[in-house]
Amino acid sequence: MIPAFGADTALLLIDVQLGVDVLEHWGGPTGRRNNPDAESVMLDVLAAWREADCQIAFTRHDSREAASPLKSALPTGAQKPGFETAAGDIVVAKDVNSGFVGTSLEVDLRRRGVNRLVIAGFFTNFCVETTTRMAGNLGFDTYLVHDGCAATNRIGPDGVDHDAELVHQMSVANLHGEFCTAITGAEAASLLTGDAHHLDRAQGNE
Repeated sequence: MIPAFGADTALLLIDVQLGVDVLEHWGGPTGRRNNPDAESVMLDVLAAWREADCQIAFTRHDSREAASPLKSALPTGAQKPGFETAAGDIVVAKDVNSGFVGTSLEVDLRRRGVNRLVIAGFFTNFCVETTTRMAGNLGFDTYLVHDGCAATNRIGPDGVDHDAELVHQMSVANLHGEFCTAITGAEAASLLTGDAHHLDRAQGNE
């Protein structure tokens, strides 16, 4: 059973910025991503969180890398439409994969009484995975909205082009049951209104 989400539960959206769509940067000449519905799932969850008046947090990536499209000074560094921040939201800028490294995110969450996190965003295998791992290690009761995330294909050191869906699935499999509990966006929204007796909390390393 997973107890209902409430005032102690924040929705954390990772790097929902225009630059994630520059697929050749992330996946090379064959750049492509999985889960084209990730944004719509996140928008539904975000709307549910706003309606419930629960805490919302955003990370925005401002890369150190010269060629990255995720820079605050570039048009591609802007938030995607519908993901604009609002008064009361926690918003942190980061320049590494984890939302907790070099930012005030943990302190901001703790000061607002948050000890449960529901995470979605980009990319599953990069900043989402790193932030989720750290959230679990920091003691947050952590949930990954797996259908509200997406990955791109990745070229391995041997030149093999690994498909985006496989990359995504492996990241979710690595996280679920160790660093977090993976749930759907619909399940996350439903947990705002009551306990989920049909779901099992799977976070380990405790």
